[in-house]
Amino acid sequence: MRIEYVYPEFEVVRNEARCIQCRVCERQCANEVHSFDPDTGLMLSDESKCVNCQRCVALCPTRALKIVKSDCALRENANWPQGLIKEIYKQANSGGVLLSSMGNPNPLPVYWDKILINASQVTNPSIDPLREPMETRVFLGKKPAKVERDEGDGLKCTLAPQLTLAMPVMFSAMSYGSISYNAHESLARAADALGIYYNTGEGGLHEDFYRYGQNTIVQVASGRFGVHKDYLAAGAAIEIKMGQGAKPGIGGHLPGAKIVGDISRTRMISEGTDAISPAPHHDIYSIEDLRQLVYSLKEATEYKKPIIVKVAAVHNIAAIAGGIARSGADIIAIDGFRGGTGAAPTRIRDNVGIPIEPALAAVDQRLREEGIRNQTSLVVGGSIRSAADVVKAIALGADACYIATAALLALGCHLCRSCHTGKCNWGIATQRPDLVKRLNPDIGSERLIRLMTAWKHEIMELMGGMGINSIESLRGNRLMLRGVNLNEKELEILGISHAGE
Repeated sequence: MRIEYVYPEFEVVRNEARCIQCRVCERQCANEVHSFDPDTGLMLSDESKCVNCQRCVALCPTRALKIVKSDCALRENANWPQGLIKEIYKQANSGGVLLSSMGNPNPLPVYWDKILINASQVTNPSIDPLREPMETRVFLGKKPAKVERDEGDGLKCTLAPQLTLAMPVMFSAMSYGSISYNAHESLARAADALGIYYNTGEGGLHEDFYRYGQNTIVQVASGRFGVHKDYLAAGAAIEIKMGQGAKPGIGGHLPGAKIVGDISRTRMISEGTDAISPAPHHDIYSIEDLRQLVYSLKEATEYKKPIIVKVAAVHNIAAIAGGIARSGADIIAIDGFRGGTGAAPTRIRDNVGIPIEPALAAVDQRLREEGIRNQTSLVVGGSIRSAADVVKAIALGADACYIATAALLALGCHLCRSCHTGKCNWGIATQRPDLVKRLNPDIGSERLIRLMTAWKHEIMELMGGMGINSIESLRGNRLMLRGVNLNEKELEILGISHAGE
């Protein structure tokens, strides 16, 4: 036994009285946990390979399986938890950087859960969204600072290009390569049906999905993978990715094993070649450089599409956002440190960046103080988990929210955090044809549509309870929020009062 051996984190519990040796678990597990022993006629389990994706549990026809967390652990030590010890063992054995998937799993503050929503009672009556008008549409893009009239005293109605959303939620950037073709199709079809947008991520756009262009945001990242004239023309908006919440300050890396077939062609790189995005755009080292790219993209698209700049939430995000607003960007997207990812260095994911809630509040306040809030819209992401989070984000100053992990959960993701292995048993974060086909785009898109339909109803109910009948009236309305279990500094940054005040 190796000196770094630690008992597996999960145990496969098999009820032999129920197990009929149908071998479904063996066929369904991409990690090869289950196997059949012909000599004994029994199913065996290699628990060291189990990631607790629950695929075998879900498909076992006799409910003979369950996965439980092992109670065999290293001696307890508050300063040296078992997970950290196992990571040291791994690095001592491999000499490599640790990679992790999805968002930060550590028990750090979730400010959404410490913010409560105010409700109307008597003097400001509530609104019944089933019987009274309720406006959930959102327009993203530059807005005029004041009403202007022409020489004939008519209103000037010329606006910069806008994105029109039926509700204030969009599907965030997930690249073709990090997620499967079927996952991308599910997102594209759902966005089209819902009247919202999905984001291609930095992997280009498969030619099959150009037909969804009116509901597509195309991304230009530091690697410029898949970026060409037709790609830019295909989308309704263009997003310049400067950073993301799960890995601020560094680039991206899609392993060569995932660069196969259509992914290679879409990204315009050779099969088997690692797709490595550098940390910076090598033509952007200042706000002036960013401004040049913003206007180059506007020129390339004849000033018909909004330009988004996406950045990670970091300590000086308010000043950064002020510069981006002055760069000519129509929309600023801010991604908090709990945002998901297909793969990120573990140390970066778990220790760099700040939560989206204080970042959003600080940016909205800064832009208002500088008198430039109308020059750009704000979209935020990084663990938007429910309709309540959306409402709280808008009240803190957002125009709309990006969701990614929530969308993947609707598609069947079980948050086993092994996306970087390419062995997603649910057909989402994989390129293996036998696994990709497990996600049916017809079913996937319908589940996304139902999720967003439910959220839209909940948003209207929450707004109605607040006595507010439009997203525009909710935006930045921090009087409708109260904090609990927050200190004075946190309340000051969020710009809200404590419950009871």
